[in-house]
Amino acid sequence: MRQGRHLDWKKFHFAASAKAFGHGSIDPRDGNTTENMHQTFIRTLQGNALNSLIEAMMENLQYVMLQSSTSKLHSNNWVSDGLYAFCCRVMFESGFLTLFGTEFNSTQDKNLSRQDTQRALILNTLENFKDFDKIFPALVAGVPIHVFKSAHNAREKLAEALLHENLRKRNNISELITLRMFLNDTISTFDDKEKAKTHLAVLWASQANTIPATFWSLFYLIRSPEAMKAATEEVQKTLGNAGEKIDLHLPSISLNRNQLDNMPVLDSIIKEAMRLSSASMTVRVAKEDFTLHLDNDSYNIRKDDIVALYPQLLHFDPDIYADPLTFKYDRYLNENGEEKTIFYRNGHKLRYYYMPFGAGVAKCPGRLFAVHEIKQFLTLVLSYFEIELLDSNVPCPSLDQSRAGLGILQPTNDISFKYRLKCL
Repeated sequence: MRQGRHLDWKKFHFAASAKAFGHGSIDPRDGNTTENMHQTFIRTLQGNALNSLIEAMMENLQYVMLQSSTSKLHSNNWVSDGLYAFCCRVMFESGFLTLFGTEFNSTQDKNLSRQDTQRALILNTLENFKDFDKIFPALVAGVPIHVFKSAHNAREKLAEALLHENLRKRNNISELITLRMFLNDTISTFDDKEKAKTHLAVLWASQANTIPATFWSLFYLIRSPEAMKAATEEVQKTLGNAGEKIDLHLPSISLNRNQLDNMPVLDSIIKEAMRLSSASMTVRVAKEDFTLHLDNDSYNIRKDDIVALYPQLLHFDPDIYADPLTFKYDRYLNENGEEKTIFYRNGHKLRYYYMPFGAGVAKCPGRLFAVHEIKQFLTLVLSYFEIELLDSNVPCPSLDQSRAGLGILQPTNDISFKYRLKCL
């Protein structure tokens, strides 16, 4: 990023996290911890660690979709639901199990009462998450959480579930949470509740943008016959090449990272959906006085000034993206059907043309896992379900602009749809 040496990306993010989640400062300069959290995330969300997350997420998605009551597996009738509600339940439950583990082995334990109990607890956690997430923009803006009694109670309940004494009772906890528990216990001065609230920050980061991104990807996919046809063909081809068969009675589709990476149609659909719904803001704090030079002007920046970049301006620039308000499933595919990575503005090749995850050293370390889990979700939905909008001409819901600056915007209203298991 231009003149990045003058700008600090950590200061704003550390302060926002403390305000929203209620833990002490996680800035090592303040003495509460010596953990470099960004490096922790890179270490446990990328490289070889990502492979384990992908494998666990694939198992958990199929468990939630087909073995829990989410899919009403024993009925061949159409099930009506809200599209956002469906994506929210499936992605939250699957993601929670993947990162924070299970109370038992979900894929092997056939005790239905234990399964139902676990699911009820996670869905209760989801309700608390939604109550807390509603007022998240206000917390980042500096409004005290005590103003919001219900959300405050929800945050405390979420933190209680993530206390180390409770996490230690769970199985198959991810490397990310295992490492964070160890570092919290060994190199931080946080009390038990503050440690739990740093895990709440991880939970929020793993869900708050992934859920709406999943919704928009599935909504635009269902709404576009061309996208549906291309995506279905790609999924069938990928499963065939991998030797995977769809079996409703033994749901065990397994695609590794390389196979998922070789799905350019789904990748383009997800990118286009996120381009249209992303309103993230890249925020930096000036470390010293300096002059910020741009193409046509310059600005004198003072120490501690906040500089913000708004990538949505880039995403909707008609000089970069023709007809920028329209969903085009193949916008990120070249003429050979492969990933398109070359975009121009005013005749100049762009280094940055797609920035829902930020840029530079502060680029979201969980972006690879987020895209893979959305791709897994779409693959499984297309494999196991027939799915239709109740109104094929339903207008696209508006974006909830109250969350502008925080990432992927949620829809202002849900969309009715129906689904049922395929007859295989």
